[in-house]
Amino acid sequence: MISFTLGKAQQAAREYAHSVAVEEMRPISLECDRTEKIPASFFWNMQRRFWGGAAAQARTQAQEEEEKQSNIFSLLSQEEMAWGDAALSTAIPGPGLAAPPILSQGTPEQQMRFLGPYMDGQLHWGALALTEPGTGSDVAGMSTTAVLDGDEWVLNGHKHYITNGARSDIVVTFATIDTSLGREGIRPFVVPKGTPGFIVGRIEEKMGLRASQTAELIFENCRIPKENLLSGRESSKKAGFKAAMGTLDATRPMVGSLAVGIARAAYETTREWVCEELPEGFAAYKRHVIEDELEELRQEIEMARFLVWRAAWMADRRIPNSKEASMSKAYAGGLVMKVTAAGVRITAPGENGERKQFLGKWFRDAKVFDIFEGTAQIQRLVIARRLFPEVDIP
Repeated sequence: MISFTLGKAQQAAREYAHSVAVEEMRPISLECDRTEKIPASFFWNMQRRFWGGAAAQARTQAQEEEEKQSNIFSLLSQEEMAWGDAALSTAIPGPGLAAPPILSQGTPEQQMRFLGPYMDGQLHWGALALTEPGTGSDVAGMSTTAVLDGDEWVLNGHKHYITNGARSDIVVTFATIDTSLGREGIRPFVVPKGTPGFIVGRIEEKMGLRASQTAELIFENCRIPKENLLSGRESSKKAGFKAAMGTLDATRPMVGSLAVGIARAAYETTREWVCEELPEGFAAYKRHVIEDELEELRQEIEMARFLVWRAAWMADRRIPNSKEASMSKAYAGGLVMKVTAAGVRITAPGENGERKQFLGKWFRDAKVFDIFEGTAQIQRLVIARRLFPEVDIP
């Protein structure tokens, strides 16, 4: 039975993440957005806070107390840190999006080999390379290839929009062993940084999440050991495609939680502005209209949060959650645009103070949440296929 009450360990994790957002993120948020750079001190502070000995031990104990509800713990932290700055939250050292496919498809030996170094006290990142030019959200249409040559796989192809792609120690790269097989040919491979033929292309210039690094990755006869194929959990022909989809089922609620965090920040800031800075002489009936709109937005933020929690709750219990993951991401992704746009509109009469600068930044940041991890159209397609399995939906 799902509970809407957080346990002590969950509440503690949420409060800790909020303190990180207040102390480490908000103070540098606008400057990092302006310069598109993050100071090295932030990375080291995050490594100490989340991967240092005491922090790692506390996180492990908390998860054990709550039956290792890793997805719930992650999204509680993600919402709070997105409240601080979503771009900075994506830049925190750690395996990141590389972790889900390694944990779900890797053997115990692979998990130790690829994830063990993240506990050595140094700065390490991980990334997931799935999206390609020309295919976008159509994972089954990917063209990056992997050919077995003796004891090595040879990768050739092009990935783009890869978060932390240029700084990551490992990149879990999805490629096809045979383009004629469609989704049945897809496999996940771990490509270490510095591998010959693994080339970092351009770093994208973006409208929002400007401090977050988004890279182009190119594979030109990139050779990796045969043992870097993640295939330890399932041997079916569709195992690779299922790994890709399973990763998205785990990460889409996380994206939804980031969107909820930004939406909450925008709602709170707009409400504060209305209470403290609304120009004198503003008509009472107009104020009431604004207050009613803000109350509706508050309710919708709560609804988005519960959709996210449900999807993560199911993931922690290994309950298939493709529909619920897509619902949470689609709803939260649309809502964050609605809330930030309302904030920019409502505060338009005021001077361009810090609150308005944050609202403008969050408005720009919000757009990508309707796009990455699968566009809103793709989410609706996933939902429709599961609501109407008897209908052949292309």
